[in-house]
Amino acid sequence: MAIDFNRIAEDFKATNWKDPGSWTVVPKAVVLLALLVALPVLGYFGLWQGQLEQLEAGKAAEVKFKDDYLNKKKQAVNLDLHKQQLREIDTQFGALLKQLPNKSQMDALLVDINQAGLGRGLQFELFKPAAQETVREFYAELPINVRVVGVYHDMGAFASDVGQLSRIVTLNNVGISTGKDGTLTMDVTARTFRYLDDDEVAAQRKAAAGARKAAAKKK
Repeated sequence: MAIDFNRIAEDFKATNWKDPGSWTVVPKAVVLLALLVALPVLGYFGLWQGQLEQLEAGKAAEVKFKDDYLNKKKQAVNLDLHKQQLREIDTQFGALLKQLPNKSQMDALLVDINQAGLGRGLQFELFKPAAQETVREFYAELPINVRVVGVYHDMGAFASDVGQLSRIVTLNNVGISTGKDGTLTMDVTARTFRYLDDDEVAAQRKAAAGARKAAAKKK
């Protein structure tokens, strides 16, 4: 059955759009189809879109809450293990801390380093602690410029003896040169460490807090 488009066009031209009762079949069908398309579109943009966005946001929040719950559940299950590990860390930290002298023991440590060299027959040409310590969060570092003269074997033994001291001492920036008489000269920086007492730790933390406040004000 062929569609008479001319007749359809004439029906549209003759249609009184203000009087729906007089409409023919074709205009009624077109209007009905337009309503069927327009109503869902208007409903989506006017009402459903916001609800769908809320639904998606709710789904995302649900996933986040589930992940948070699982993480906290894992932490709760492993709480005893974490406490045990923390106790072990505290014990290890305490043992390491005991290897650092306090302020009153630093002079004795310097004497031990000096005696380690003399005991190996080395001649000290320089033994100069830095004028000022470098203060860290809970310990202070003191570099000592050392120059000794002797034979290679004795210098190696001296380095070994320093490494076996009960206190932590490191040898850095080692340089060895040969003299005209065949003797060796070793220049080295020995670094010693001590832990800060309670008053020093408090002062260090106060200074750090002041520095953070000053940096925040600049921003």
